[in-house]
Amino acid sequence: MLDKYFQISSRHSSVRNEIIGGATTFLTMAYIIFVNPSILGDAGMDKNALITVTILASAIGTLLAGLWAKVPFAMAPGMGLNAFFTYTLVLGAGVEWQTALGVVFISGVIFFLLTITGIRTKIVHTIPLSLRLAVGAGIGLFIAFIGFKNMGLIVDNPATLVSIGKFSPTVLIGILGLIITAILEVRKVKGGIFYGIIITTIIALLAGQVSAPETLISMPPSIQPLFFKLDILSALNFALIGAIFSFMFVDLFDSVGTIVACSYEAGFVEKNGEVKHVDKVLEADAVATIIGSLLGTSTTTTYIESASGIANGARTGFASIITAGLFILALFFAPLIGIVPAYATAPALIIVGVYMFKSIKEIDFNDFSEAIPAFLTIILMPLSFSISIGLSFGFISYVLLKVASGKANNVSILMWVIAALSLVNLYLS
Repeated sequence: MLDKYFQISSRHSSVRNEIIGGATTFLTMAYIIFVNPSILGDAGMDKNALITVTILASAIGTLLAGLWAKVPFAMAPGMGLNAFFTYTLVLGAGVEWQTALGVVFISGVIFFLLTITGIRTKIVHTIPLSLRLAVGAGIGLFIAFIGFKNMGLIVDNPATLVSIGKFSPTVLIGILGLIITAILEVRKVKGGIFYGIIITTIIALLAGQVSAPETLISMPPSIQPLFFKLDILSALNFALIGAIFSFMFVDLFDSVGTIVACSYEAGFVEKNGEVKHVDKVLEADAVATIIGSLLGTSTTTTYIESASGIANGARTGFASIITAGLFILALFFAPLIGIVPAYATAPALIIVGVYMFKSIKEIDFNDFSEAIPAFLTIILMPLSFSISIGLSFGFISYVLLKVASGKANNVSILMWVIAALSLVNLYLS
């Protein structure tokens, strides 16, 4: 029955391969259990509740991918989207985190409607490739900048805006953690980022910078401080249209790009280029975002780390069941997760930033009508500490430069609409 439902044999896999693949995916993305509570905790949300919520959102999203779409893809609160939630929306714009969760809910509903009508994929194909690549690179820089900030290596300076911080014991431990994590990644150790966080935390324990937990295993922390605390009515504010717009576009690029990349790896792409199961995966992604907002976390999205499990033999949704099961098991290790300091998760942010930034190599910098919008998108995300600002400048400058260079015919009607919405976002910002 297991083989029939998941089509394990017909996809030339085995139960053993699926178990190994699912476990590999978990190890490579388990860092989110530590990083997401650290980032969203800065928004004033209960960190212990966030541990449980992060794990539940990841497990539910991954189960949807496995049971509904029947693919070996895993989901969790998205990197970059959680940073946008905290540092741009809550801390930057002064929006209450309850309202920000309402924004996530509304964007999730829009994702779902765009998906079932087929518009979601059309929007992604309308956005120029250079800008799609620039979004990933820009978010990579943004995340890395947050990592250096959380580590204490980069601090504010009234004269120069930023400067290097003092080499305190915690900063030195963070730098050592970055070196260790980088070495693990260079040596292609499965779960290198996850192990880097663990090793850095152990070093902090031995150095007396954090205290050992009173117990190793316990019942999961209550989600009551976050569960159904979203404020949808406050999110239905014209001033927040830019935030909804940003969540929508970032998740559009992130999910579709990841799904296509993992589908090629798993052999889910037809000869004509059509990706199998894409609609169901996008539907699962949208539903996971809605459920995540109700639980109390930022946008849930498909993780590129799924490719590591696919590379180790995963070909069916059964691998996702294994991944989800390991997330659920992690629920009972909250005392250990709770002691991990921000400077121990900072190296993970920096390394993830590197992975996201490498897409820059595909951008054609010889064509300035493509290069300038891409550059503005990339550089303004970390400098303005806002993903939406970078997106807006990228979209607007792309349309203007294409018109100025006599290539207005290359700009679709939808891109004109997106540029107009970007102007509204900048005005509201």
